[in-house]
Amino acid sequence: MAMRGWPLIKLLPVKTNLHFVAFAKYAAGLSAVLVIASLVGVFYPGLNMGIDFRGGASMEVSKPAGQVINLEDLRGAADELGLGDVQVQGIARLGSDVNDGSTALLRFQIPDGQDQTQVVRQVEAAVTNAVGEVTYSGVAVVGSKVSGELYRSGLMALGLAVVLMFAYIWFRFEPQFGFGAVAGLLHDVILTFGLIVLFRLEFSLNMVAAILTVIGYSMNDTVVVFDRLRENLRKYKTMPLREVIDLSINETLSRTIITGFTAVMVLAALAVLGGPTLFGFSIALMFGIVVGTYSSIYVGAPIILLWGVKRGGPADDAKPVKLGMASRP
Repeated sequence: MAMRGWPLIKLLPVKTNLHFVAFAKYAAGLSAVLVIASLVGVFYPGLNMGIDFRGGASMEVSKPAGQVINLEDLRGAADELGLGDVQVQGIARLGSDVNDGSTALLRFQIPDGQDQTQVVRQVEAAVTNAVGEVTYSGVAVVGSKVSGELYRSGLMALGLAVVLMFAYIWFRFEPQFGFGAVAGLLHDVILTFGLIVLFRLEFSLNMVAAILTVIGYSMNDTVVVFDRLRENLRKYKTMPLREVIDLSINETLSRTIITGFTAVMVLAALAVLGGPTLFGFSIALMFGIVVGTYSSIYVGAPIILLWGVKRGGPADDAKPVKLGMASRP
């Protein structure tokens, strides 16, 4: 029995004929302004560092087995103290594989200049007043040195991801494709940092994971466009390059819109229902999907147009165009 298609797909045109390249110079100006503004924002006012990168304290809060801790009350008790980033997570009791709701992990920042022991006692008092008598265990303080190492490791992971993506595209296509793809990746990553600064989202390990996911999505979308461009360059050897680029983008546009819109719907639900811990993660991913699609069209492809591609002339119609390691039949 055949499955019925998604009704909204029928609203998308089967074939579009939009002239993307004609607006490339305007898009380049907009991108340049946004990239510069984002870079300035990263240094001033700077990122709103979370517990992972600023340091803080963590503790296990537990009640007798069978008694449930209200996580929202637990979070609210710590938030009222003005401790910045507060993270609450339900966990299983020690020695048990089942989370019965009686134990939670509470993490919070310790404001600069305040005594760590005093802040921990204030949190314990506020939590006891909010959720009743509980037991505290596993109290640990993460210092700024460890947090600084995590921050550097996170940035190194982002940089390494970009380098490996560049190597992959260069190996699969020609150098100008690799340069265009990496320019698009850097564009997406920098603008995502700009969003984090603009909305003062907590920059934590969750946000590093979101940016790495944005890199993967952006690269996937770019490869789809570049693959079609490479095929069309072999097929239409005498067509002007700007027209081949427009044709390739139009041919992949419906696939890009459907994939991106589906992902955004899932992330929107996650942002609404996932709670404060996943809100910033979801928003960054949604924004990354949008700018990833934009960069594939208005960053990566225009660079190929400016650089140019080796192509056969009218007398070379019978010869395959060399675009990478091997040509398709």
